Amino acid sequence: MTRTLPTLVLSLLGLFTAHAAGAAEKADAASEPISHEAEKAVVKVFSTIRRPDMARPWTKQPPVEASGSGVVIEGNRILTNAHVVAYSSQVQVQGNQSGDKVSATVVAYAPGIDLALLKLDDDSFFKSRPPLARARSLPLIKDAVLAYGFPTGGTSLSITRGIVSRIEFVSYGYLSTGLRIQIDAALNPGNSGGPAIAAGKMIGLAFSHLQGSENISYIIPNEEIDLFLKDMADGHYDGKPALYDALQTLENPALRGYLKLDPAVKGMIVNHPDEGVKNNPLKQWDVITRIGDTDVDDDGMVKVSEDLRVSFAYLVQKIAHDGTVPLTLVRASRKLTVQMPVPQHRPLLIDGLKGDYPSYFIYGPLVFERATIESLSLLRPHLGLSPLVARLGEPPGEDRQELVIISSPLFPHALSKGYSNPSGGILTTVNGVVVQSLAQLVAFLRDLKDEYVVLEFDGRGGEGLVFPRAQMVAATEEILTDNGVRAQGSPDMLKVWQQGK
Repeated sequence: MTRTLPTLVLSLLGLFTAHAAGAAEKADAASEPISHEAEKAVVKVFSTIRRPDMARPWTKQPPVEASGSGVVIEGNRILTNAHVVAYSSQVQVQGNQSGDKVSATVVAYAPGIDLALLKLDDDSFFKSRPPLARARSLPLIKDAVLAYGFPTGGTSLSITRGIVSRIEFVSYGYLSTGLRIQIDAALNPGNSGGPAIAAGKMIGLAFSHLQGSENISYIIPNEEIDLFLKDMADGHYDGKPALYDALQTLENPALRGYLKLDPAVKGMIVNHPDEGVKNNPLKQWDVITRIGDTDVDDDGMVKVSEDLRVSFAYLVQKIAHDGTVPLTLVRASRKLTVQMPVPQHRPLLIDGLKGDYPSYFIYGPLVFERATIESLSLLRPHLGLSPLVARLGEPPGEDRQELVIISSPLFPHALSKGYSNPSGGILTTVNGVVVQSLAQLVAFLRDLKDEYVVLEFDGRGGEGLVFPRAQMVAATEEILTDNGVRAQGSPDMLKVWQQGK
């Protein structure tokens, strides 16, 4: 059995929508009294969203009116999910039983853990809406819980009942992990960002529902929320410390024999040490037996309370100090202790946009774009084994800081005659020079004096493209005009293109 920590998750199951409503209470759920404090603190969040158009990076997708939920916390702030306000051009907040909407600004945004903070233009909103008290410890399995929010189906506040079903440390998103609470209270689109209440206090924030299931819903616990708020205290979100090595369990008896392990040794095997972490002390076939002062079992779990076992990676965010955690290992039958680096951000060859719009540059009929997780949407079905997919999770190398792709079909022009659609292809070289980054490519094209521009791509089946350089430069403005493109590149790439001119 192999486990990679964290595992790849390409999308969250978002729960926000363009409408609001209520859902029926579960009659058979354990009793939890309705909280009038929660009713005052829960708000509806309205967003006007314009997501990036990855195939046409010079523009944005049409605006979408969407809504979710939020909750008042200390400091006259609103806590909600990141996906409720992602790529929002306008955000408004409406209190429960209020007809007025107050303009808001997103002041903190962490898509990896799906949390965001809002500040309102008018602080008088909070005079009758005090912050909701948060529990300081995790709930217990089977604790009664109430979920508050504004789901689809109506306009008033909805309250649904259930119990805490499960607590796990799992993958939230691409190379992002966290503690997650499963509840069986019904959550629906629009509930995202609303609080879950147990014993009169907030235990977490609703953020997703397992599609195709009945009453399998998830909330982000207060522990993750507190880590987010602490990180954001300086005005910038740095991320959570984490392990990125590929690990596997020590359950198979043949593994013990091969590694000559004493029967008393328990832990997780290092399958592949992560190359993207500087000064990584781990080696293949190391067995991680303890993290800090806590034993790791053969299933990679640790006991954090009398009735709760979770992945040992959970303790990284609990005990990390100065960017490291102590690990006890067995290596070649010898016991040793190492200080394992656990960076808050791991550089990636292909990273996510994290709320930004894509960087791009247009050169003749070609559209170059920095490869991102979102770029996967550009892959056609027959490109399922694209090198773009194969290189997910790789760290940058000396020869490549990032990947550059062709994001769009060739613009119609005589220069494009005879070439197939190259969109989704990874550019490897231009005139024999390795493409290290989009900025390096733009600078190279800016200074190029060769008669022809020769482009080569990664993987089999991709065509090599050759264009007359002078005609490419001359045709660019005409192509932009004919296709209604306002800018030849994103602001960061235009800055590179115009340097030295």
